[in-house]
Amino acid sequence: MLIPGVVAISRQSGDSIMKPQIIALLGSPVDDGNTARLLSEAIKGAEDAGCSVTKVDVTKLKFSPCMEYFYCEKNDDCMMKDDVSPFLKRFRTVDGLIIASPVMTMGFPGAIKSFMDRFQVFFMAKYVRKDPLVKKEMKKWRKALLISIGGMNVPYDFDGVRLSMRAFCDITDFEYWEDVLQNDMDSIMDITKRPDKIKEAYTKANDMCRLIAEDKAKYSPKDGVD
Repeated sequence: MLIPGVVAISRQSGDSIMKPQIIALLGSPVDDGNTARLLSEAIKGAEDAGCSVTKVDVTKLKFSPCMEYFYCEKNDDCMMKDDVSPFLKRFRTVDGLIIASPVMTMGFPGAIKSFMDRFQVFFMAKYVRKDPLVKKEMKKWRKALLISIGGMNVPYDFDGVRLSMRAFCDITDFEYWEDVLQNDMDSIMDITKRPDKIKEAYTKANDMCRLIAEDKAKYSPKDGVD
């Protein structure tokens, strides 16, 4: 199934199925903007660590926000079928996550926040039915990285996105491993003026994905062993 805004990326040779699988979500509608630039560097870092990356431009997906039908209270799926549906399945087995988004009104902007809200499917399974959708052993290596830019030069610029990221990682069983944050973008304007942040996006994604690969190799069930 082809979904607009979803691009599978892999510059590595070999069988990508055997590599750690990373989903990289872009929450900005600007394809070549500052957030996208930082995400591109993070994707390079993930690939150089030997991971296979799927980039998702969330603003190009066609989907509705959570409508609180509560179908997922008793079922491990959402009753609404749209571009989010495949990700409700994919997130059960993916090894790592990168979310890149600007701050708008002190939180995640509309499209990516609505995307995250649709994961009530995971919340209901984990906390209501006590039957998580993510296998227990996978929790030992699943990690997530937040990349975010904010316009204002205030100390609390990222409080909102950090809280939402922490909640999202909790229900989907990712460790909120690290973040790359740059405020005062209303003055800086162009992220290339901050090469240290571009390098940080690459380095943290690379480090995270190396850890994922190491932990996955260490904790994955061996063939023939329960």
